[in-house]
Amino acid sequence: MSSILITSILVLSLLGLTLAVVLYLTAQKFKIIEDPRIEQVEAVLPGANCGGCGYPGCHGFAEAFVKADDITSFFCPVGGNVTMANAAKVIGKTAETKDPMVAVVRCSGSPEHRKRIAEYEGAPSCKLATALYSGDTACQYGCLGLGDCVAVCQFDAIYIDPVTLLPVVNEDKCTGCGACVKACPKSIIELRKKGPKGKRIYVSCINKDKGGPARKACDVACIGCGKCVKVCPHEAITLENNLAYIDYNKCKLCRKCVEECPTGAILEINFPLRKQKVEGQIESTETL
Repeated sequence: MSSILITSILVLSLLGLTLAVVLYLTAQKFKIIEDPRIEQVEAVLPGANCGGCGYPGCHGFAEAFVKADDITSFFCPVGGNVTMANAAKVIGKTAETKDPMVAVVRCSGSPEHRKRIAEYEGAPSCKLATALYSGDTACQYGCLGLGDCVAVCQFDAIYIDPVTLLPVVNEDKCTGCGACVKACPKSIIELRKKGPKGKRIYVSCINKDKGGPARKACDVACIGCGKCVKVCPHEAITLENNLAYIDYNKCKLCRKCVEECPTGAILEINFPLRKQKVEGQIESTETL
């Protein structure tokens, strides 16, 4: 073997060793030592990576959670209060208990109440359909029923009813992650407090047209009459842009607004059968 070849091999070997040492020293100087509690917090999280907490995945949540001085704004909707208590225990803090949330669909415009005046033949996407036209009914605010909310739900908690053509939320499966809320281009879906024993009351309409046009477009639309506002003893209802809205933080579930609403736009969920007099007799009517 020639001396030139041997020299070349020695030089390359020495160069490689030198570069390896430089890279090692550089890595040691600039390496970031992650707080071991981040991994511990991530371990107690559900691993859904749904983004419902507002962070890009469970690791992002865990990292921000460990570094935060105040954790009151942090909440994992999938894991709930139990998960948050375990996560807070890792960093020696106490998590604030929060009310569970559930998605509600604020539209009751099924075909029997909201007549179809057009037929959409494009791709089955609410987002795309909204960009092309106002909808297949006279209500430009109503649900299109094409299932964008269904597609993004990781928990199989929402589906399109084949009869009403509206989304239906399975409250037992819903985690309140908010993915469906973000996916709806009409902003029909909202997160609300699940309520004691699942009881909740809300206006199932987002139509901001005046009473006449709104009622003409949909039989069960809110017509902005304000009767619910006047009858509410807790000042939980406001009227803005011809549309009533119930603040779930103020609502005491008395149901007076439900009885007062002339169009049935206010829904009462998971309440017992209501008794009312009809032609001198007492009959039970099932609430929605």
